[in-house]
Amino acid sequence: MQLHKVWASALDDYVIDLAWSPDGQFLAVASQAGPMYLFSGPTGENRRELPGHVDGTNALAFAPRSGADTALLLATGGQDGAVKLWDAGAAQHLATAELGSAWIEQLAWRPSTTKGAPLLAAASGRDLVFLHADASTFHRFKPAPKTLTALAWHPQGGALAAAYFGGVCLWDADDYLAQKEYTYANGIATLAWSPPAGRWLVSGNADPSVHLWLPEEDQEFHMSGYETKVRQISFDHTGQKLATTGGQDVCVWDCAGAGPEGREPGMLPHDAPLTAVAFQNRHGLLAAASKDGVLQLWSPERPQPLRATVRMPATATKLVWSPDDAYLAVGSEKGVVYVLRVET
Repeated sequence: MQLHKVWASALDDYVIDLAWSPDGQFLAVASQAGPMYLFSGPTGENRRELPGHVDGTNALAFAPRSGADTALLLATGGQDGAVKLWDAGAAQHLATAELGSAWIEQLAWRPSTTKGAPLLAAASGRDLVFLHADASTFHRFKPAPKTLTALAWHPQGGALAAAYFGGVCLWDADDYLAQKEYTYANGIATLAWSPPAGRWLVSGNADPSVHLWLPEEDQEFHMSGYETKVRQISFDHTGQKLATTGGQDVCVWDCAGAGPEGREPGMLPHDAPLTAVAFQNRHGLLAAASKDGVLQLWSPERPQPLRATVRMPATATKLVWSPDDAYLAVGSEKGVVYVLRVET
């Protein structure tokens, strides 16, 4: 197995976020300086620059595609406290929601498994807001106790998990009531639900640790011993393997059956602290990047799991697989975005 570079493009600053369109046609890229870029995903052609946000763009999120005739809707959030909606196919700005003075760092569209019009969750400081696709406010929740740090929709779209320093709240997406509230006395950097049914809700934490909840069974588990904050976590498509950063080794927990408590995790070694991990959407490959610029592909279920190694010119900041898993987009600290193809 090999990773081949398909294309690369230099931007004006550190790559802070990447997002593939649902059809894999476009790759949206945000630089820390503010501008955004749209590329033809498979070729890198037709690069178009969008003005983005004053002082910087923080987050990108494509809406699920509800039909062949619907626009490729892209949401962006920035340091100007605004959420902008774009038609990616036309590279056209559609609408803006001004949510306040706090940065917009968290955006999450309700999954396509849910019927109805697209619904976007956006976090601005302590405020959580649901927005329509025209950027009008659908619902504004009561402020969280502290600044919101992570959002994650349940795979079936019925609830949104929102994290802040001190806990996680599960908000019902239809009646806007709190389904459950979990206390966690530390900072939470990231959240993820296990696919396909959302059995597990997991947080990567600053303490440093990983915490796991079973909402339907009112159980929770705590996995500590990490070297650094756990900033990135990724489930495989079965929901049975959980990969995490937090040191020089990719830590892979077995979430099948009763879960990881009492089990030793699989450890996939790197020679420098990890910066990103990402499982494929529908297949079993795991991509992991470290500060020394090394990018590795793993098959955690194999006796010899390492499949490919590539040394990049700069540290990767973000790894995102295309919807069909054919391409891996890599953002870097030096402001270059790469698209690699997996070949066997």
